[in-house]
Amino acid sequence: MKFEVVFGKLDEQALLTVESAEPMTAEQAIEASGILERFPEIDLKTNKIGIFGKATKLNALLSEGDRVEIYRPLIADPKEARKKRAAEGKVMRKGGGDKK
Repeated sequence: MKFEVVFGKLDEQALLTVESAEPMTAEQAIEASGILERFPEIDLKTNKIGIFGKATKLNALLSEGDRVEIYRPLIADPKEARKKRAAEGKVMRKGGGDKK
């Protein structure tokens, strides 16, 4: 069985392939990939993970070809960023152009 484990920072990304004769959990695939040694800032107790963009738990059993994604913490709260843009008067218009 083949699985992929991915992690990305602003300046570096990694996509590692893991092969196993037996089914694996997401945590086992992460550990087997060696990504924790390559990116020591990953903490599986705090970093969230997902499979193909859908949040999952470390004990989730993987299927052939699954891609385990390790997510970084958000830099900014999306709701707060939206409020800040609104307060600054930035308005998005349909079509993107000025109306004359």
